[in-house]
Amino acid sequence: MPDWDCQACGACCATFRVSFYWAEADDAPGGTVPVALTQPVSPTLRCMVGTAAKPVRCVALEGELGRHVACSIHPRRSSTCREVQVGDEQCRKARAQHGLPV
Repeated sequence: MPDWDCQACGACCATFRVSFYWAEADDAPGGTVPVALTQPVSPTLRCMVGTAAKPVRCVALEGELGRHVACSIHPRRSSTCREVQVGDEQCRKARAQHGLPV
């Protein structure tokens, strides 16, 4: 397992479309993702603003990529974000795309 720190990276938040089931947004009962930071993808999916087109950068990502970053909604992030793990295939792909060590 690499000794990478997500708070010094942020590559995944600037590489992939962050789409998720619409009911994860806070306008649905039990939803947590702030709906104001999302946009519709289909009748059942939403995505984070900033991730639907290139260049990708999630609206919730704060800071400088590869140096010091933070997710402004970390405790309320979607299941899609929770699934990416340090050092997994998605992580490595994102890091490579941004010229970070893999």
